[in-house]
Amino acid sequence: MKITAMEQTELVSDVLCDVCGDSTRVEGYGLQFGTFRASWGYGSAHDGERYEVHLCEPCFFRTLSGLRRERMVNFMFSDEDQDLSDFGRVARDDFFNDGDSATS
Repeated sequence: MKITAMEQTELVSDVLCDVCGDSTRVEGYGLQFGTFRASWGYGSAHDGERYEVHLCEPCFFRTLSGLRRERMVNFMFSDEDQDLSDFGRVARDDFFNDGDSATS
C-alpha cells in the first residue's frame, strides 16, 4: 500500500556571495560557491564562535590569492623552496566530488 502526503520542505534556491552580493548560480549548472568556515573551541580567544562565509568564484580566488600572498610573506626568508601554485587545492579534475582524482 502506498501512502502519499504533501509535505512542505525548505530548499536553498540561491546563495549570494557574502563579499560582493552576486548570485552564485551558474545557469545550467546550479550553485557554484566556496565556503570559508571556522568553529572555535575551548581555549580559543573566540571560544564558542562559528563563522561561515559564502564566496562566488571570483571572490573565492581573490581571497585565496591574499592568503597565498600572506604565506609567501611569512616564509620570505625561509630556506624552504615555496611552490604555492597549488596552495589550498586538495583535488583536480574531481568533477563529481568523489575523491577519485589526484592533485596536479
